Amino acid sequence: MDIVTVLSFLGAAIVLTLMPGPDNLFTLAQSIAKGKNAGIFTTLGLCTGLLVHITAATIGISAVIYQSAFAFTVVKYAGAAYLLYLAFKSFREKSSNFNLHNEDNLNYKSLYKKGIIMNVLNPKVSLFFLAFFPQFIHYENGNVPIQMLILGIIFLIQSLVIFSLISIFAGKVGNFLRKNNSIAKKINIIQGSLFTLIGLKIAFSQK
Repeated sequence: MDIVTVLSFLGAAIVLTLMPGPDNLFTLAQSIAKGKNAGIFTTLGLCTGLLVHITAATIGISAVIYQSAFAFTVVKYAGAAYLLYLAFKSFREKSSNFNLHNEDNLNYKSLYKKGIIMNVLNPKVSLFFLAFFPQFIHYENGNVPIQMLILGIIFLIQSLVIFSLISIFAGKVGNFLRKNNSIAKKINIIQGSLFTLIGLKIAFSQK
């Protein structure tokens, strides 16, 4: 795989990662509501989930999901249901005391798990890999699975960097919002609304 292909892929990957989607919106919501550390641990979970999709794309499992309308639908609705469950929890906590300045009380393991589940249960990620990666594969060179794996690792690294930057930025926005008591009391509602938006986006997605 030549350097031109790698750089072209990296540029396209960065642009696509920055576009509004379930993963970066999820990171944004967690960071605004719970601080940058929450966003970073969520990012680690999301990127761990990417490893699952990268492996699936490399060995061909993603193609099976793409071919099976039933499998795609099951994974899609499971992901949407999980996001709507998180939205429900956020709305229930809308009147709770929202003292998020002390991030020591956060359950980072739980945030990491949420990131993994959120990413793994989004079938569009695997289908995206199937549609996007082949454009940068040199089939004449052979070793297609290895090329897919290399592209997957590059995609994962740039996602980790970008989502971490989003976490830091959104964490600062969250700190600013919490200075306004009226807004601070509604941060859970904002988070729940974002989760609902992401869940519906996944639920109504098409192959």
